[in-house]
Amino acid sequence: MPELLVLCWEFFKTGLFAVGGGLAALPFLSRMSDAHPDWFTQEMLADMIAVSESTPGPIAINMATYVGYTVSGIFGAILATFSMILPSIIIVVIVAGILEKYISNKYVNGVFSGLRPAVTGLIAAAGYSVLKVSVMITDVPFSLSAPFAAFDWRAVLLLAVLVFFTQFKYTKKIHPVAYIAVSAVIGVLIF
Repeated sequence: MPELLVLCWEFFKTGLFAVGGGLAALPFLSRMSDAHPDWFTQEMLADMIAVSESTPGPIAINMATYVGYTVSGIFGAILATFSMILPSIIIVVIVAGILEKYISNKYVNGVFSGLRPAVTGLIAAAGYSVLKVSVMITDVPFSLSAPFAAFDWRAVLLLAVLVFFTQFKYTKKIHPVAYIAVSAVIGVLIF
C-alpha cells in the first residue's frame, strides 16, 4: 500500500508542476525514473515516449497509466492517471472562478507572462532529455577527446533525415503517423 501512495504522490506532483502539457512533464518523469528505477528506467522512458507519442491521448496521461499499470496493475493505472489529472481539475475550478474577475489585472497578466518562458524552458529541457536518450549511447560517457563516440550514428542519421524531410513544402504535408511508421520499420532494419 505505501508504494501506491508514493505512486500517487509522484504523479500528483508531476501533474501539479508540469505546466505546459505532456512534454513539460518529461523532466519530472526523468527524475522519477532516477528516484524509482524499479518502476521504469531512462531507456524505458524513451520507449514510453515513443509509444505515448504514437497513441491517442496526452503523453503524460499515457505514461502515468503505463507506469501505474507496471507498478500495481489496473488499480495502479487508474490511481496514477487520476493523480496526474487531479491537480489540473483543482486548478481549473479555482482559476475559472477567479480569472474572469481579474483578467485585466496587471499582476495576473504578469503571472502569465512569466509562465510562458518557464514552460518553454521546461519543454526545451524535455526535448534535450529525449534527444539525449534517442541519439546517445547510454553506456559511453561524453568526452571532448572523442566527442562523437557517445553518439549512435544510425540514430543521428535517422534524426537528420526526418528533420530534412519535414522541412520541404510537399513532405511537410505527410502525416506524422507515416513518419513514425517508416521510422519504426527503419529502426527494425538497422538496429
